[in-house]
Amino acid sequence: MLSQIIQSQNKRAVYIHIPFCEHICYYCDFNKVYLEGQPVDEYVDLLVREMELKTAQDRVNHQKETVQSIYIGGGTPSVLTLGQFERLFKGIYDCFNLQPDGEFTIEMNPNNVSQEVLALFKTYGVNRLSVGVQSFDDDLLKRIGRTHSKSVAIDAFHQIERAGFDNVSMDLIFRLPHQSIEQYQASLDTALSIDLPHYSVYSLILERKTVFYNLMRLGKLPLPSEDTEVEMFARTMQQMEANGRHHYEISNYGKPGYESQHNLAYWNRVDYYGFGAGAHGLINNVRYQNLGPIQHYLNPLRNHELPILEQNELTSRQQMEEFFFLGLRKMEGVNFQTFEQQFNQSVASIYQETIDHLKHIELIESTAQGIKLSPQGVYLGNDVFQAFLLED
Repeated sequence: MLSQIIQSQNKRAVYIHIPFCEHICYYCDFNKVYLEGQPVDEYVDLLVREMELKTAQDRVNHQKETVQSIYIGGGTPSVLTLGQFERLFKGIYDCFNLQPDGEFTIEMNPNNVSQEVLALFKTYGVNRLSVGVQSFDDDLLKRIGRTHSKSVAIDAFHQIERAGFDNVSMDLIFRLPHQSIEQYQASLDTALSIDLPHYSVYSLILERKTVFYNLMRLGKLPLPSEDTEVEMFARTMQQMEANGRHHYEISNYGKPGYESQHNLAYWNRVDYYGFGAGAHGLINNVRYQNLGPIQHYLNPLRNHELPILEQNELTSRQQMEEFFFLGLRKMEGVNFQTFEQQFNQSVASIYQETIDHLKHIELIESTAQGIKLSPQGVYLGNDVFQAFLLED
């Protein structure tokens, strides 16, 4: 099973946040700022310093730590210059070794793809790209604040193929304002025709502090109906499976062997470092978050201090809750034996009433190893996850 493979490796993951964007999309609530006028060079230098300070605490016999995955996200990491990328890569490899079969992913926007940057990525061992397309409808792309076009996105994938990258993922979003089922179907068809090994497909979520959230509050955001959203999700699942992309997590589909190692680390509660402004991490059951605003993040690092906003040691109860509400995102579900090995308690002694109720209303079902979301539960995942939050 995928979870058993990840757990058996017992190696940490690394997330690195690049908060800069050339344009802010109307739906995005990630920690990000406009690129223009920002201290990008200093940010990269102090990001490397953060990695050095954090890993110095954990080194054993002065040995670099070997990790299972590295993921550079944002923001828009691909807005960095070649020189900035090279400095960042050197800093990463000064602090970490990537295991031989490890995954090194960078998020890219289609309009930042070039042969020069792809060649640099190859040189430094990047072996997976995640490209944010969101839609292949030019009118919709403009409405959601994206700056690329359908033709630019398609050309980007041609360039990526010519550069020799075979582990490539595409992001799509459905339930966009004014989006019809026919429009979404056309984007889905185009996405599948590009024939990538992995797709991440999300329903639009209205997050606070976004343009779309404010428009929604003013009654000026014409979203598809709930029935239309369900139909879009159903078509996604059906057509991904029909095209050989296994539905292995609520929003993720991949050919066998191309599942995202990095994201599986999150869902399996593997330790991971979070570096960069606003980044989160989990080390030895301590969850921490970095300061978010750029200058707030940089100031401690200028004094060779870690930029931690807060850190909390998880109680046993919180770890159990996470085991279920993260683990049940995987289509294979959760393994009761793994739970009992981790917590030295039976699932039944804590969650039997919850499990019986969710089975009764047909949101979960039994597996040989434990439980997983039912077909109905996939649509109502948040209701299932919340049920595993223990009451005081």
